[in-house]
Amino acid sequence: MSENMLSRWTDFFTSDGEKDWRNRDAEFEPQNLTKTELIDQWEKGWHCLFSALDSLNEENFNQSILIRNKQVKLIESITRQIAHFPYHIGQIAYVGKMILNDKWQTASIAKGKSKEFIQAQFEKNSN
Repeated sequence: MSENMLSRWTDFFTSDGEKDWRNRDAEFEPQNLTKTELIDQWEKGWHCLFSALDSLNEENFNQSILIRNKQVKLIESITRQIAHFPYHIGQIAYVGKMILNDKWQTASIAKGKSKEFIQAQFEKNSN
């Protein structure tokens, strides 16, 4: 995901979103990264995206950008990324659940605790 972000959002107004240095096929190969290396890559990608978004203003917001040599509206690219990132985050969560099994801590309602959670919400909202 990080390489995708870096490719898409580095110099996005002046260069194609599919950079020559991106090796898409290698992104699907196993990588033996340490936790620190993985987090560093994750942070680098998000930093690139947020820096790009911080550079937007009324003057450049409607400017077209190039992705794979095709002119697209900036808002289309942003929307595409917003839809695409949750797909990968879901993959990460799924693999995490497989690895951690019973040790997995859910980000939402814990397995087997749905009734308790809903009851607590209704009790909280009725007070």
